[in-house]
Amino acid sequence: MHLSVATKVCVVVPVLNDARYLALLIADLRAQPGLEIVAVDGGSEDDSLAVASAADTVRSAPRNRGGQLQAGVAATERDWLWFLHADTRLNSPSVEALAAAMDEPGWGFFSIRLDGVSWPYRLIEAAMNWRSSATGIATGDQGIFVHRELLDTIGGVPWQALMEDVELCKRLRRVAKPRRIPVPIVTSARRWQGRGIARTVIHMWGLRLRYFLGADPEVLARCYDG
Repeated sequence: MHLSVATKVCVVVPVLNDARYLALLIADLRAQPGLEIVAVDGGSEDDSLAVASAADTVRSAPRNRGGQLQAGVAATERDWLWFLHADTRLNSPSVEALAAAMDEPGWGFFSIRLDGVSWPYRLIEAAMNWRSSATGIATGDQGIFVHRELLDTIGGVPWQALMEDVELCKRLRRVAKPRRIPVPIVTSARRWQGRGIARTVIHMWGLRLRYFLGADPEVLARCYDG
């Protein structure tokens, strides 16, 4: 990313017991001079806070993904906000593609690739990329980016413990068409590996369906954690 573009971008990373992954992400980001990094911890019990000290700014917030993103946005004055999960990995092509998408105020997200090596993960990521392209609604794993002016227009990041990414995209989609970057970013497959692929897919689709039918995000967050 050209330095003049990078200095307009703040990367906001919500953190919760992500020490091992966060160290790798910060190293990836430091390879791109000029980016500002804000880490917002939601009450980690591992070494996440110590690792986060390598960021430019560290904030603490209640364990609420939307609230953590809000705190990160409030901690910077840069024009562009780039929301990344701690278990994301980046490379120069993805960052350069982001710079090219920042020619004017707007918002968007990346295609995604899971770091699992077996074929079911290729199906999962293909389904995620198709769904987000067709609907204009991405997940937080897909590196949502947005210009501050547009974010202010919709009232900022919604304060939600879960589905904050879906709600954010729904609100942004009403005012501007998203820019989808085909160059993928990589995210950990740990969720599917921990719970099992089929079980995780059914669980996550069930939560999304319940949300679209009007379920309380706080209730869904408890189900997600459980």
